Amino acid sequence: MIRVLYEDNHVLCVEKPVNVPSAPDESGDENMLDLCREYIKEKYNKPGNVYMGLVHRLDRPVGGVMVFARTSKAASRLSDAVRTHAMHKQYLAVLDGIPEKKSGILKDYLVKDTKTNTVRVTDEAHGKYSELAYEVLAEKNGMALVRVNLKTGRSHQIRVQFASRNLPLVFDQRYNPGTKKGQIALYACRLEFPHPTQKTPVVVTHTPPDVYPWNLFEVLK
Repeated sequence: MIRVLYEDNHVLCVEKPVNVPSAPDESGDENMLDLCREYIKEKYNKPGNVYMGLVHRLDRPVGGVMVFARTSKAASRLSDAVRTHAMHKQYLAVLDGIPEKKSGILKDYLVKDTKTNTVRVTDEAHGKYSELAYEVLAEKNGMALVRVNLKTGRSHQIRVQFASRNLPLVFDQRYNPGTKKGQIALYACRLEFPHPTQKTPVVVTHTPPDVYPWNLFEVLK
């Protein structure tokens, strides 16, 4: 059963569990788009196909808040909000290391290798501009809990920008090869966007699960 955080006739905001794909992929595993469609179909006893628009994605291993569109008009307007940066995405991450500066802005050009599904920092001529702002909320055992506000939404952006500065995410198997096995310490904790018809802001939040390394930090309790 999906966890609904906000719902009306135009949008459906939910918490995506870790390791569930945002949309159908080659794995064929259960995914959020189909789960949301099934939820609406069952709740309102709708016959036939139910419209559900995918507005943005979270990497499969990442949990947190997502918004789906219940109408094509809402999908178009929410997609515009993503494109114009009117949709604000906030994340929590635990870094394997402590940043020298307690807050800052990271700016890079990133390029994706589709064959290996990895991203790396490159130069302006070959990459897409990527920017985020971060703030250290707490430190524990050589790790830092940071709040991240994304300015751009590139693939693997948070993971790569910190890893390129020798601050990879805890349990990030792809960009932190020395880490132990575990669930990547990245969580989409807050989403704010203009409602597609009312224009008033919608804010949806959720906290990470009470497991290691999140449970090390009192600020999250």
